[in-house]
Amino acid sequence: MLLPAEKDLRAALARFAQVRIEHDVRPTGTTSLALEDVTRALCTLTGATTVEDALREADALLDRCRTARVGAAKGTAPLAA
Repeated sequence: MLLPAEKDLRAALARFAQVRIEHDVRPTGTTSLALEDVTRALCTLTGATTVEDALREADALLDRCRTARVGAAKGTAPLAA
């Protein structure tokens, strides 16, 4: 599986949070559709089938990005295959 770019993952998570808050504060048909769309996008990006799994996977992917960034700064990053 190809890993999403960190910036794309962060953007998808930010959009999910924004839409989720909008829907929780004032649920409408429009916010419901927006939440479905952003949830589908996040699931596709992470390869998950549920939003809960997508959020868990996104956290894990961000941890991997952080670890790789720290490793690169220390000169211990693994070589790409």
